Amino acid sequence: MDDRLDLGGRIRGLRGKLLSQRELADRAQVSVDLIRKLEQGRRHTASIGSLQRIARALDVSIVELLGKPAPPPSPDPMAGVVAIRRALTPVDDLLDMDVIESAPLTLEEAERTVTYLWGAYWAGRYELLSTLLPTALMHLRATCRAVASAERPRAAHALARAYQAAGDTLVHLGHQDAGFLAVREALRAALDSDDALLFAAMRVSVAWQLLVQGRYEESERVAVVAARDVEPHGDSSESELSAFGILSVTAATAAARAQKRDSARDLLAQAGEMAGRLGYDRADHQTTFGPAKVAMLAVDVAVVTDDFPEALRAAKAMPRDAVLPLATRARHLADVALAQLRVGRDDQALHTVLTMEQLAPDWIKYQTLPRQVVGELVERERRVSTPLRELALRIGAVSR
Repeated sequence: MDDRLDLGGRIRGLRGKLLSQRELADRAQVSVDLIRKLEQGRRHTASIGSLQRIARALDVSIVELLGKPAPPPSPDPMAGVVAIRRALTPVDDLLDMDVIESAPLTLEEAERTVTYLWGAYWAGRYELLSTLLPTALMHLRATCRAVASAERPRAAHALARAYQAAGDTLVHLGHQDAGFLAVREALRAALDSDDALLFAAMRVSVAWQLLVQGRYEESERVAVVAARDVEPHGDSSESELSAFGILSVTAATAAARAQKRDSARDLLAQAGEMAGRLGYDRADHQTTFGPAKVAMLAVDVAVVTDDFPEALRAAKAMPRDAVLPLATRARHLADVALAQLRVGRDDQALHTVLTMEQLAPDWIKYQTLPRQVVGELVERERRVSTPLRELALRIGAVSR
């Protein structure tokens, strides 16, 4: 499929001659009017749920449907997505270990490596991660094998976090299948760690990846079951409150995408109660949770249920000094920009995307939502302003 085509062109090409517009609409459980307007260029986007259903009906991923940009190929044969895949599927146990084994790290080096990987992840530096992850995974696996049995849980903790970073990165790079393989490896490693909450925290990534795949019911159930496993009782630690809260709010976002508004509202309230007990945003297991995170995901829930005025009202609850990772703050601005666009505040939407780009220039290159917002702004303006035109070209919302 030609990535230079717009969304309607990709739908038309994927539908081909085998499906009529009516048949595609019936399969996707959307209106034929939506399919017709998208293909004719009279609409340039749709709700996230509708796009996921259209992609599923066409038997493609949402990445393929939206034409998400791929990273440039790496000149280093030991780097890039193919190298990450190789690192995720070792055959060490079938070969001569002395020949292929990577050098182990000290536990301190292993933990510093993982901290650096996650710092790059939350900065949206996916190209850098595609270079770092293959070697890091091999070294961390070697570390788990080399350490004494008493130190193995600590090494397994580091390896689990690295696998999780690899999985989440691969999703952003458009490789959902490899991403899911990585997060399952993360779960396996987490079981050998010394952190009782790590296995639950890893399931946040599992639920998010299922959500990206459009598997909303499974995403919600995974998060709800994991939350049940760590539900606070009595005098609970702040880490336990945080783990339960982030799983609850993750379940809420999945329920919202499945259009289960009552469940989403109840789960958000549950998460809000935990955030209130904490009183601040804290970072555990590379995930931030607290009042600001709940405010952010309340906006997300309103956006995916097409309640755009409510999304903008909810956005006012976001503290100006919110302590959230850069990529999380940028993702929140993407929701705000879409809501502004939908209520006719085009100038504000453009300003929000420009702010987002300034905040996270590496992150925005791999995100479809800002491209959709900017592409629609271009189509709606009779005379495209210079700032909008330049922004559209920079992020690939229009072709040159």
